[in-house]
Amino acid sequence: MPVEDAFPPFEPDGPIDGQHGRVMRKPSRLREVPIRFIIPNIFTVLAICAGLSAVRMALEDRFELAIGLILVSALLDGLDGRVARLMKGSSKFGAELDSLADAINFGVVPSIVLYIHVLDEARQFGWIAALIFTIACVLRLARFNVMSGDRDRPVWQQDFFIGVPAPAGAALVLLPVYLSFLGVTPHWITASVVSIYVIAIGLLMVSSLPVWSAKSFGSGVRRTAVMPLLLSVVFYVAMIANFTWTTVTVSAFAYIAFLPYSVSRYRKAQRANAVTDGDEPKPE
Repeated sequence: MPVEDAFPPFEPDGPIDGQHGRVMRKPSRLREVPIRFIIPNIFTVLAICAGLSAVRMALEDRFELAIGLILVSALLDGLDGRVARLMKGSSKFGAELDSLADAINFGVVPSIVLYIHVLDEARQFGWIAALIFTIACVLRLARFNVMSGDRDRPVWQQDFFIGVPAPAGAALVLLPVYLSFLGVTPHWITASVVSIYVIAIGLLMVSSLPVWSAKSFGSGVRRTAVMPLLLSVVFYVAMIANFTWTTVTVSAFAYIAFLPYSVSRYRKAQRANAVTDGDEPKPE
């Protein structure tokens, strides 16, 4: 596929080639890619650089910086899509690049960092766990890409992810590293337990577990909730800055505890929509 085909809004029109059934494109400045298409991809590439740099930091036993770079890559991953939507710079190329970046940053990189840090103590079992997590992340991303184009999916189900999202899975699987920063010393017994935990997180990613995405909150906030929301954000950022690993560890446990609530919310929405569908008048 030609490079310009990745940006369909800017394909110049031209006469149809009857022999090949293709649009004959005229040489034109329209083939130049607008800068608003490039900027979101810059964020994605920077996210990949941060993720791969985390592997180097892990090889140099600088694990705190490695985890910090992984978190930075997750932040950049969240920004690229939002920047693309704000600038109206979404493209097929950007979507494919973002998916590949997620596979690297949230599948490959956490597995390697974990293996260097603790899983190597479990020998072959630790490597198998790292492989399973990476493959699970790739499968989860492939399933997400397929389901995102499913127009037959009910609207209410779009408020839920199917399986733990890749960024959340990467943050959860690094929990043993957070704990080590708090004084838990890894050894072969701990490594075996960590290996089981890594496999469990991988299975959660490819499972059919419904995880609430909070998209139904919308873009508006009640006036009475603005001040508490701002104070909560300030408090959380202050905790991250002063008690980084304690706050990240508590956040990971809080997300795990949040999963049963997601299932309960999904079942409630399922029952509500089943009743609604049942109340519709039948055609005569």
